[in-house]
Amino acid sequence: MHYIGVTGGVGCGKSEVLRFLEEEYDCEVLRSDELARELMLPGGCCFEPVLALFGEEVLGTDGQFDRQAIAKKVFGNPELLDALNQITHPAVREEIARRVEAARKSGRKFFFLEAALLIEEKYDEICNELWYVYAEESVRRKRLAQSRGYSEEKISAVMANQLSEDVFRKHCRFVVDNSGSMENTREQIRSYMRSAFH
Repeated sequence: MHYIGVTGGVGCGKSEVLRFLEEEYDCEVLRSDELARELMLPGGCCFEPVLALFGEEVLGTDGQFDRQAIAKKVFGNPELLDALNQITHPAVREEIARRVEAARKSGRKFFFLEAALLIEEKYDEICNELWYVYAEESVRRKRLAQSRGYSEEKISAVMANQLSEDVFRKHCRFVVDNSGSMENTREQIRSYMRSAFH
C-alpha cells in the first residue's frame, strides 16, 4: 500500500483534490481535522481531558464542544494552545496509525492523509511521500473570501502563520498546481499516478 500525505496552504483546494482521489482510485482518504473533531466528541478519547482543561463553559447546549469558544480561549494564549495540542496531537497520530494499518490489512492500494501540519509533524518520515497542493495567492485569497467569508486582514493573518511555498516544495515529491480548472488538476494527478504507480 502506498501511504501518501497531502498538504498545502489554506485555500489551495485540498478538499477538491481529495474528493477526486476518492472517486478515481482504490484508496482510503483521512482528513486529520475531521478525525480530531471526531476524537473530541463525547465518548471520544480526547473529550474528558479537553473538558478538564477548559471547563464546562466551552460546551454547547448539545453537550459537545463549542469550537469557537475553544478558539477564543486559545487565541493569544500559547500555553493553553500547547496544552490542547498535547492532548489532541498524540491521540490523532495514534488513530491515524491504527487506520493506516486497517487499510493495509484490507488490501487498499493507496492511503491518503490530509493535514495542514504534515511537514511540521514530520510526516515526511512516516508517509511514503508527500504531495503539495499549490494555488497562486490571488486564487487562494479569492476562494477564502468566497467560501469562508474571510476579510483581507484575516486571510493575510492566516497565511502569515503558514509555511512558505519553498518549504512545501522542498518536502513534497509531487506538486499539484490547483490554480486553474479542476479538469486541469485532475489531469496532472492522473498523469503522475500513471508514471509513479503504473
